[in-house]
Amino acid sequence: MEQEEEEVVAAAAREDEDSQLIYRIERPVYNETLIQAQLLKRKEDTTTNCQKLAEKFQCSSEKAKAAALSFMPILSWLPSYPVKKYLFSDVVSGLSTGVVQLPQGLAYAMLAAVPPVYGLYSSFYPVLLYTFFGTSRHISVGTFAVISLMIGGVAVREAPDSMFMNINATGSNASDAINVELRDKSRVQVAVMVTTLAGLIQIVLGLLRFGFVAIYLTEPLVRGFTTAASMHVVISQLKYLLGVETQRYSGFLSAIYSVKAVLSRITSTNIATFLLGLGCIIFLYVIKVLNERFKKKLPIPIPGEIIVVIVSTGISYGLSLSKEYKVHVVGNIPTGLRPPAAPNISLLPNLVTDSFAIAIVGFSMDVSLAKIFALKHGYSVDGNQELIALGLCNFISSFFQTFAVTCSMSRSLVQESTGGKTQIAGLLASLLVLVVVVAVGFVFEPLPQTALAAIIMVNLIGMFKQFRDIPSLWRTSKIELAIWVIAFIASVLLGLDYGLLVAVTFAILTVIYRTQSPKTSILGHVANTGLYCDVDEYEEAAEYEGIKIFHSNSSVYFANSDLYVNSLKEKTGLNPEHLQAARKAQKKRKEKTNSNRSSPLKICAKYKDEAVTHDVLSQSHVAEDQKNGQFGDRHGDSEEAVFLEPFSTVHSIILDWTSATFIDSVGAKAIRQVIKEYAAVDVRVVIAGCNRNLLAELDTLKFFTKDLTTDFLFPTVHDAVLHCQHSNSHPSVAAVSDTT
Repeated sequence: MEQEEEEVVAAAAREDEDSQLIYRIERPVYNETLIQAQLLKRKEDTTTNCQKLAEKFQCSSEKAKAAALSFMPILSWLPSYPVKKYLFSDVVSGLSTGVVQLPQGLAYAMLAAVPPVYGLYSSFYPVLLYTFFGTSRHISVGTFAVISLMIGGVAVREAPDSMFMNINATGSNASDAINVELRDKSRVQVAVMVTTLAGLIQIVLGLLRFGFVAIYLTEPLVRGFTTAASMHVVISQLKYLLGVETQRYSGFLSAIYSVKAVLSRITSTNIATFLLGLGCIIFLYVIKVLNERFKKKLPIPIPGEIIVVIVSTGISYGLSLSKEYKVHVVGNIPTGLRPPAAPNISLLPNLVTDSFAIAIVGFSMDVSLAKIFALKHGYSVDGNQELIALGLCNFISSFFQTFAVTCSMSRSLVQESTGGKTQIAGLLASLLVLVVVVAVGFVFEPLPQTALAAIIMVNLIGMFKQFRDIPSLWRTSKIELAIWVIAFIASVLLGLDYGLLVAVTFAILTVIYRTQSPKTSILGHVANTGLYCDVDEYEEAAEYEGIKIFHSNSSVYFANSDLYVNSLKEKTGLNPEHLQAARKAQKKRKEKTNSNRSSPLKICAKYKDEAVTHDVLSQSHVAEDQKNGQFGDRHGDSEEAVFLEPFSTVHSIILDWTSATFIDSVGAKAIRQVIKEYAAVDVRVVIAGCNRNLLAELDTLKFFTKDLTTDFLFPTVHDAVLHCQHSNSHPSVAAVSDTT
């Protein structure tokens, strides 16, 4: 029985051995000179620049079709749209999204410091346009809290209340002293001009294929920034929730000034406004929790926002809250659409920086969410086309009095979770908003502003959950935590525009810091594997005798070249300057000793790694430069022997460049210099793992000379190790006679 079990185990072991992949190869040791001479021959490119340009701009039916499909993605999927399979889902999703989009458009217009009807315009035109030009099937484009707040900050800065004071006003209420109609008109002009310029910037960047700019807004930066923006949004809505009149601030410390202004007027809180707003917040929060808890059982989410809008409008109208209790309401909502009008170009010079920030933030929100849904549902989005699509939505819509838009996470989740398959759902949502604007907009005139403030605040609960990132980042990445915190603090204190600039600058500085302070290590060989690992980290990794393999996980360029060289000397324990100083001291002692001797001097150098004694006969000032060592006297009859103990057993250093991706002239000079310094103390320095692009850069920088050839470059670390072992296996010290 036991014998049968042993046979089974043995058979299983043999089966495992047979199934295991074996990597076995025999080849000569290659250096770059042999590779270029024997293995690789660069392809000759006979195409001239004129031919390349002609081919680039050559027009054909295939290119024209591809360009049309790329510019208007709807042409690629609408002709094959499966009506029976997708239409019902898109209709349900579109109506559900439109029901959410309607109250959010009204609410976010307050953040943009424009009348609520402009939020409805911004919920119609851009959504309609995105259906034709967008590549994502699931995101819901339209008003968004962060972008609306950024626009509102610019509008308040360029058209502050102080510019529209009524000189003859006699009322005690702050609103009586301000020409609200003229102020709102001016702020709409500012918002429209910002939107026009932001859209133009997005279109230009998209045409220049600059869709990659969003990568500089790393996820911790975006999350810290949006959390700070949510703080600004909540603070800006406190006055509507409490029903107090305060000035709206923008710029440095605007959040602190806004809180201070609200607290200074808190004794004049309108109780009816506060109670209605608090009730709306509680109701919306409960609905949000129910939707989250029972999302698998509910066919569509409960439309809490539209319920709040309808009920609060009915209460306000029935109880005459505006007249009887001084509750602020939305007010006049014009019926119909406005005719197109050109933006006020005279405002352009002061808005360029703000427009650029809004363009980048809006695109970052759009493309990040679009990629999440694309990955989930198995399709791809084109970042450059998304940039163009968003730019067209903003630019064209701005002529119809809209403010800048991007995608909204809450609406996108509704559109996706209710079964939306394509942007037909977005089209139907925009048509629902159009019906309200054209036919029933006046119904929402009694809508209390505190209800809209409640909608805004509850929709930001998800943003505030991003504070949970802090303990997670503390455990995983201190640098990313620093980016998150800096983005949050700078955006809260300095405002969203300057806060974003500070955050991006700091994020770029962290990249420089990481390349300036790379992780360095000495590698050792893992027996019978061909693998090389950090000897300080892995017990199995053992160094070769006489060879140091230095690894750095960064490229070598002007910002870190000195640190690279210093780390090399520190990690290997070999400093050429110290060895040279020891040689000079040795030379002086030898000259002093020789001056007292009449017999020939015989110097013997012992190399521990070779277990061989090599005799070196000194020739005055030449012998000292042959090998370094320390003197010990041994007397003979006609001559005296001095034995040299080597300062270091290391004869070769291998620079592992497998992680290096580029090098500049400063880095190349530093490496060339360090090779010369080690060569002066008889330590060979070679380079391993240099990729072909980096090799081409070295050629361009004239790195190689007659003394420093491509013989020093090896394709792998193991090639370099075998070369160094073979080179050192031959007798390395010759006998030279010298009589003094």
